[in-house]
This record gives sequence, C-alpha cells and structure tokens, in this order.
Amino acid sequence: MELHLIRHPRPAIEPGVCYGQHDIGLAESATEVAARLRPLLPDRFELHASPLIRARLLAEEFGTPHLDARLKEIHFGEWEGRTFSAIGTAIDDWAADPLGFRAPGGESAREMTTRVLHWLSDLQLSAPDEPVVIVAHGGPLRAIAGHLLGLPPERWLGLDFGCGQVTRLDVENWGVVLRWFNR
Repeated sequence: MELHLIRHPRPAIEPGVCYGQHDIGLAESATEVAARLRPLLPDRFELHASPLIRARLLAEEFGTPHLDARLKEIHFGEWEGRTFSAIGTAIDDWAADPLGFRAPGGESAREMTTRVLHWLSDLQLSAPDEPVVIVAHGGPLRAIAGHLLGLPPERWLGLDFGCGQVTRLDVENWGVVLRWFNR
C-alpha cells in the first residue's frame, strides 16, 4: 500500500496559541499548496481527510475526500484557543508525560493514537486497490508513520511533519519503506 501523508497548510492563528481541534481556517491558499503538491502524488488515489477545515479545504482541492473524525488532531480541551504562556506551568506536566497527560476536557496523546490506529487498521482491512492520500494533522500523521515504521511512541514527536508538506510510505508485506519526508 502506497501512503502519502499530507499535513494541512499553515493555519490562520497567532504563533504560541494552542489550537488542537479548534476549527480554524488557513493562512495560505489551499489551491496554491495543492498545485505545489499535485506533481508529487500519483495520478489516481483514494483520498482520506480530517473533517477539520484546515485539512478538509486542502483535501477538497484533490477531489472528494472520505472524511473521518478519527483523523482529527489531538483534543486539548480547555487549552484550545489559549496561549501557551496563559496555560502556564501546566505545560510542565504535559512535558513530563507527553503520552499520558490530558489537558482538562481533552484527550491524551495515547488516546489520540488509539483512535488514529483504529482508523489505520480499518484502512488496511479495506485493502485499497489504489495509493492512499491522507490529509490530516501533525499528531495523527506522527501516530501513523511512527507506528508503521516501528518506532516507540516516545520517539514519534521527532517526526516533524511540516505544514503543506507530503511524506510517502510504502507498506509492504515484509515491512515499510520511507520513500521521502516533508517534500
């Protein structure tokens, strides 16, 4: 299975603001980003995306995506829309346990990973005939790539998916090949 993982374009939000599942628009044109990415994608593919507008707008430039809430970014609960400086020292608790910590009213990275990997399992069971393009967010893309590459979850944060960039993985019966990262 040929997978193309695309992170949404830059969101229209000030730097230093926690946004998670906060549904915000784009700071750059989805049409322009799609035009730049299109030559890197196969001619035909199955298209999946997060329903959050920053991913959905880009996905819709390529066709009609299968939208799935399991591809949404991690939910930061009460932190969403607040600056990291306003969140204060609670960030230290998150840094101490990045996989298990849950912001008030939100979900942990472990919980986000569970829902994303359920989606991935469903995709693999469907055995798509065509390559698959996924337009989503940094957290879910880290979970997909980290899991497929066999990395321990503690190392997934090192997979820094750039906004408006595509990464290709080829999933074979014998293993996974990282063809390129952040093009």
